[in-house]
Formats: sequence, structure tokens, C-alpha cells
Amino acid sequence: MTAGEKTIGIIGGMGPEATVEFMRRLVAAVPAKDDADHLHVIADNNSKVPSRIKALIEGGGEDPAPVLIGMARGLEAAGAQILAIPCNTAHYYLPRIAQAVNVPVLDVVALTVDRLVALSPKPHRIGMLASPAVRRVGLFESRLAAAGFETLFPAPQDEARLLGIIRAVKSGDVSPAQWQTYQDIASTLASRGADAFLVACTELSLMLAPRLAQPVLDTLDILVDATVAAARG
Repeated sequence: MTAGEKTIGIIGGMGPEATVEFMRRLVAAVPAKDDADHLHVIADNNSKVPSRIKALIEGGGEDPAPVLIGMARGLEAAGAQILAIPCNTAHYYLPRIAQAVNVPVLDVVALTVDRLVALSPKPHRIGMLASPAVRRVGLFESRLAAAGFETLFPAPQDEARLLGIIRAVKSGDVSPAQWQTYQDIASTLASRGADAFLVACTELSLMLAPRLAQPVLDTLDILVDATVAAARG
């Protein structure tokens, strides 16, 4: 490990393939000539975290927070000095996780708002490609509004189709038909006036980005960039 470099802990498993993709992008983001040039990463790729969809959308599901807090504490005990959560919906529980540990937890929502503010020209209407849970709990909307952005979510029918895509990706289906539906949903948001897009679900990060004239930002990439910067100080 480079002097002063911090160890990263990943609160993962939501889903497991998205966590692996986050780690793959972390490796790709670090210029390296040998193994030792890469970051030290400790991952808890825990596919047994209670369903965020059942807890936040369907109702009555087990609260994921205690499991997430236990993972965070375990990673800290194992030597992690910074924590990252490659799942947007799980950031709903970030305040409780952050209070339970003594190391920083990267906040993908705040990081994403900062990235949007830095765009030139600055967009105004952000098309959200995310789980319905993100809208239901207001994860991005209020903070985007505070920074001067309007948030556009898919209409209810398209939101249901998008959740269907997310469920399909979790089961390994990233077929052209799924991508075409994804493209159609994004195009509809563009026709409603979205002038930038956020891919704000790590399952959707596993698919090709929709082809649009507007900028498309992937929150997983934003988290990767912030993780590398935080680790290297």
C-alpha cells in the first residue's frame, strides 16, 4: 500500500454482481504496473441483506439497516478506513450506518449533486433511471432541488417497467429486449424535457447506457471516482 493510502471497505451484495462491477471499475480506475499499485479493498458482498424493495416499496419487509450496520462495523473492525455502498437505494440507510461507525461513509447522493453542478452547461431537468424506491423515499429529489435542479421520474407505467428490468438484471437477464425497454423509457423522459440523466441503480449500471443526446451520468462511476480520491487522500 502506498504511504498514506487508506483501506476501502465495501458494503456490498445489493446486488452481488453490481458489487463485483464496482470493484472491477475500481481496478480499472487506478493506473497500475503491478498488484501493489492497486487499492486495498475489503468487501462484504452480502447477498443476504434484507430486500430494500420489500422494505421500501412493498411494505412489511425486514428492515435492512441492522444488517447494513453490522456489515459496516465488521469492515471497520477488519481495518477499513473509508466505507462505500455500491447501491443507491441502500443510501436511504446511510445516516444510521454513519452514526454507527467511526470512519467516513461516502455519500453517493451528495457526490452526484456536486458532479451535476459542475457540468457545463449546467442541466436543469434530471431524468432519473432508478428503482421506484429512490423516488418513494425522496433520496435524490430534495437535494437536487436545493441545488437548483428539477427531477423527472418515469411515469407510473414506465416506472413499473423499469423495476421489471431491475428484477430481470438481478436474475441475469441483460438481453437486447431488456435494453430496448430501458432505451424507450429514457427516450420518453428526454421527450418530457430531461436535459441530463442519472443512472441511479447499480443493476442498471450493469447494462449498456441508453443512447441519448443528453449527458448520462452513472452514479456507480461517480462513487468509483470518489473512492479512489478518498483512498489516495
